[in-house]
Amino acid sequence: MSENVILTTGIYDLIKDHVRRKKVTQQEEALLLMELKEAQQVLRRDLPENVVTVNRRVKIKDHTKNKEKEYLFVATTKTNNKKGKLSILCDVAVATVGRQVGDIINWPFRDGERKLEILGVENI
Repeated sequence: MSENVILTTGIYDLIKDHVRRKKVTQQEEALLLMELKEAQQVLRRDLPENVVTVNRRVKIKDHTKNKEKEYLFVATTKTNNKKGKLSILCDVAVATVGRQVGDIINWPFRDGERKLEILGVENI
């Protein structure tokens, strides 16, 4: 499991603003602020291909529900639920953004804590 999240400066700023606007729970806010404090910021071209970010298809196993699901995280202006395009600021994206394949995350979702594992990441 990677120690620090890896984010582009744009995604870093987007998440920081999301937290500042109180769009997350208090537990999520505490975790996100801690992650942002320790985050490694890189240029888009230097972001490893196995890191969850915008415009990437992500396969996640939810160990709590024992289900696997693929997500396509896109910019907030490009969301389309019918086509499976979810905002990079949706709950599962915020929980996993900046994480790498193989990472396991325990995250306090609004409906309770869940354990997620990132199984795969690919560019779209």
